[in-house]
Amino acid sequence: MVTVPVEMSRERFEELVGEALDEVPVELLTMMNNVVFMVEDAPPDGSDDLLGLYEGTALTDRGWDYAGVLPDRITIYRLPTLKVCDTETDVIDEVAITVVHEIAHHFGIDDHRLHELGWG
Repeated sequence: MVTVPVEMSRERFEELVGEALDEVPVELLTMMNNVVFMVEDAPPDGSDDLLGLYEGTALTDRGWDYAGVLPDRITIYRLPTLKVCDTETDVIDEVAITVVHEIAHHFGIDDHRLHELGWG
């Protein structure tokens, strides 16, 4: 079991993910295609340092044969996020950063470039 300094219900955490998505410019959201956002307590592998995960085919990698596939998934993990935060304000900030980070992967931006841009 992961020990967390900030206690937060799953419902409240989901609200924060929704609020972070509300802050993403509409122009960017309308360019996203075939992607779903999810909240899970922890990654399936038990890792307690993974805050979010993009699974799918980035828009930049989709070719003419991209059709009939399940949606890409962006998952934000509650317990690892709470573990690295000291206050609810920290959680709000970290969720926003993680949401932007995973959306960037949907657009084909890799971790190296995200770190260069300060979103790592």
